[in-house]
Amino acid sequence: MSWWAFPPNTRKVEFDEKWSFVGKKEKHCDRSNPDDDFQGDHWDHVAFDPEHRLVVSLVCGQRTAEHTLGLVQDFHDRTGGRFMDLMCSDENPAYATAILEVYGEEMTPPRTGKPGRPQGTYRRLPEALNYATVHKEREKGRVVAVAARVRYGSAALEEVSTSPLERFNGTDRNRNGRKVRKAYTFSKDWEGHQAVSAFVVFSYNFGWPVRTLRVQGDEGQWEARTPAMAAGLTDHIWSLMEWITLPGVNKIKRPG
Repeated sequence: MSWWAFPPNTRKVEFDEKWSFVGKKEKHCDRSNPDDDFQGDHWDHVAFDPEHRLVVSLVCGQRTAEHTLGLVQDFHDRTGGRFMDLMCSDENPAYATAILEVYGEEMTPPRTGKPGRPQGTYRRLPEALNYATVHKEREKGRVVAVAARVRYGSAALEEVSTSPLERFNGTDRNRNGRKVRKAYTFSKDWEGHQAVSAFVVFSYNFGWPVRTLRVQGDEGQWEARTPAMAAGLTDHIWSLMEWITLPGVNKIKRPG
């Protein structure tokens, strides 16, 4: 029985951020008060494999371009740096910049021999890179229309979506009482909030059989699978004792 494999069989990714808060909501924070440095809005930056329902990357913290870049870079590293069939996100412009930075090819223009400062290096879009965004039109806070827009490369517009990731966001809020929108169970501590976020995502990936991922065996019986099993990372459902006893890596981020 194997522990895990690398990388996952991910072919498509959806990027998004999920809001929550720590201590108190942002409108009640005083950014000139050091006591509020670790209070207020907190975002889960998530890279999601919709085919296998796998959370590939999670970066927690404030909603910044730095954390968006960190998410894309982490996803790139965890998938072995290969190009996806399609990348999707909402219209947050930080994703287009981060994807170009991480996946772009660095080009150095040849010297022309003419006077003046030579042209600096720049990043060029690879032909294999396909990235599209989901545009949502709202009226009175409700989504009334959704349209796909191709940003890099090419994509079939009917395949552009972030719905599976949004469905996971609902599952995550249900499994993590700290993220329920209106409740007294919200986090009071920044690092504790991030630790529980990582705990819930890992247990979801490796220990939570997803009904839509089950497969029928040779004898006709249904076999349950977790996202990690569907993505080829492991061959069994992990127990709580099994994975909490493995060595861990602390990657909690302070707000930036």
